[in-house]
Amino acid sequence: MKTNFLNQLKKHQYLFWLIFLMHSLSVSGQESDVDFSFYNTSLSISERSEILVNQMTIDEKIHQLVNSAPAIPRLNVPSYDWWNEALHGVARNGKATIFPQSIALAATFDAALALKVADAISSEALAKYHISQSVGNHSKYAGLTFWTPNVNIFRDPRWGRGQETYGEDPYLTSVMGVAFVKGLQGSDPNYLKTAACAKHFAVHSGPESLRHEFDATPTQKDLYETYLPAFEALVVDAKVEGVMGAYNAVFGKPSTASPFLLQTLLREQWGFDGYVTSDCGAIYSISSKFKFADSPAAGAAAALKAGTDLNCGKTYLQLSAALEQNLITEEVIHERTVQLFKTRFRLGMFDGDKKHIYSEMSPEMIHNDEHVALAREVAQKSIVLLKNKDNILPLSEDIKVPYVTGPFANSVDMLMGSYYGISPNMVTILEGIADAVPLGTSLNYRSGALPFHDNINSKNWAPFVSGESDVTICVVGITADMEGEEVDAIASQDTGDRVELSLPQNQINYVKELAKHKKGPLVLIVASGSPVTLEEVEEHCDAILHIWYPGEQGGNAVADILFGKVSPSGKLPITFPKNVDQLPPFEDYSMKGRTYKFMEEDPQYPFGFGLSYASFNYHHLNLSKTKLKKEEDIEVSLQITNQSDIASDDVVQLYLIPQDISLPDTPKYILKRFKRIAVAPHETVDISFNLSSEDFKLFDENGKKVRVKGNYKVVVGNALPSSRSVALGASEFVESVVTLK
Repeated sequence: MKTNFLNQLKKHQYLFWLIFLMHSLSVSGQESDVDFSFYNTSLSISERSEILVNQMTIDEKIHQLVNSAPAIPRLNVPSYDWWNEALHGVARNGKATIFPQSIALAATFDAALALKVADAISSEALAKYHISQSVGNHSKYAGLTFWTPNVNIFRDPRWGRGQETYGEDPYLTSVMGVAFVKGLQGSDPNYLKTAACAKHFAVHSGPESLRHEFDATPTQKDLYETYLPAFEALVVDAKVEGVMGAYNAVFGKPSTASPFLLQTLLREQWGFDGYVTSDCGAIYSISSKFKFADSPAAGAAAALKAGTDLNCGKTYLQLSAALEQNLITEEVIHERTVQLFKTRFRLGMFDGDKKHIYSEMSPEMIHNDEHVALAREVAQKSIVLLKNKDNILPLSEDIKVPYVTGPFANSVDMLMGSYYGISPNMVTILEGIADAVPLGTSLNYRSGALPFHDNINSKNWAPFVSGESDVTICVVGITADMEGEEVDAIASQDTGDRVELSLPQNQINYVKELAKHKKGPLVLIVASGSPVTLEEVEEHCDAILHIWYPGEQGGNAVADILFGKVSPSGKLPITFPKNVDQLPPFEDYSMKGRTYKFMEEDPQYPFGFGLSYASFNYHHLNLSKTKLKKEEDIEVSLQITNQSDIASDDVVQLYLIPQDISLPDTPKYILKRFKRIAVAPHETVDISFNLSSEDFKLFDENGKKVRVKGNYKVVVGNALPSSRSVALGASEFVESVVTLK
């Protein structure tokens, strides 16, 4: 009734307010002094929020501080659930495009593509939201406040949730995260398209089994050099609307009750003016797990005072008791409620029938052809070619007898990863290949092996079929059932994490069986959201593709790579160690020995590595100056030539390598810039990067950026500039030296 009434009020602003007030009086059946001027869009967001929240009772305010916020009919405030997910597509809310998992997006090293994906996701989200509103669906996952992206650093490859991140490097994570936030939130100065959220703040990356009780105590250097940069970039550069506190404690205080994190860093130093939410159940853990407070009411008060505006859960309903016990004031409750409504006003939720840029979105935006094509493009650009012996790939389209096998060759679950939507158009690897080969091809398929344990029936003809085939394509790996969040990884014996990084032993045995019987080359396709060590099988395979969790178009994208429709161009956003013996203890949050920056041993596959069907030559590196004074910039220019007959993308990567620097624990390599480029056959492309004096600063033991005199190599190539990368087939890199005076 109210909606129909509002839709008729279009003639005059004064008439609008007058009739609306009279209508409110008639509905309530009693005299009312409700001030509806919070609908006045000429007022500031802060003013409108204050006008609305000032009219709420203390009990109404408290109930607005939980994720499932109830309606307040007398104020025309509809119910709203803040909990929504959009990690790689609108999740848990029906039909939507499923894009490749976040770690796969990171493997594209393409910020413009990340923005494009997030923009597509927010368009689908907005269309779905308007449809849900029209049918009265205000349920969880049907709103516009998305708890995405995850910009924690994938510091240890055993972490099951690492698949949700953009890898191990703070700079890559910052660039991709900023682009994703901008795509979700849109570019309008007055309205948010959807509201993004940076999570999990802070110093959070496993183990999953300890997340409700672990106290992270990194050095100040590691804190500011590794764990905080992406969050700062999302707040300062992308103006992210939300920040989610982590489950764990930092320096002795639960993250959601940390004034240092939520006040000193977030609001005072970085100028954050969005809302802070807890992770789900985290505020209850303040008293139940950490024993930081002696009751749920005291835990709720500690979180609210520290700066957590929203409770994912119900513990904030204990704030009534906290008030009675003088643990919290009404003023703080009011401030946190106002902060939450500022976000809802920025989303245009209280504009009446006034149209704004995001007040409409066509249902045809949901899972349309353009978005499906984009999902395929991202998957193509994310696939990493790790090995290509004798250039056996790409395969000829005229191949007569290909054989597809492996436990995930025809798996839909393998495509999806964690936090997924629902698509009616999932394309498995088998389906993609079947659609790519000519009709005269005798394509054969047998799964051959179960995903995670030995076959029950020992009689298995599948390995012998490789002896009758021109090529064997074996799809192995894991799924989000094996790695992921503690509550979802139902096949994991380690609460979603991985103790070992190898393939399940039964899969290793099956690959060896195939290799023993094969007639033609063996192509291994590996799916996972984290590094998989291949020590036992690498030598038996002629080509290896790592495809991550490639989304709904994964099968088509893999076929595009296999048959040369597209040249592989993905790069590893995380180091692939040879085995877990190369890793420090999982529970140790020190960065010593971790990631490409500090690892001492040669890994199996380095950060930034990925082969191509094309051959690239990096040459003519030039620096605008080789001696750098304070506050000076430097331009780095070079040329890249495609020496092959194959068009291909490449990812140009610029690293600094400090030389003979007096500062202790300095990184061996530091990624400073990257750029994805398309290079035609035999084309030469000019590339340039600008580095500022700030780029040459290092972090000291106190976490401060300092200018350290000395020599710094500037190295450019298409992988980490290590001897291991070149030995595996990366292009020879070019380098020069800059001296800081």
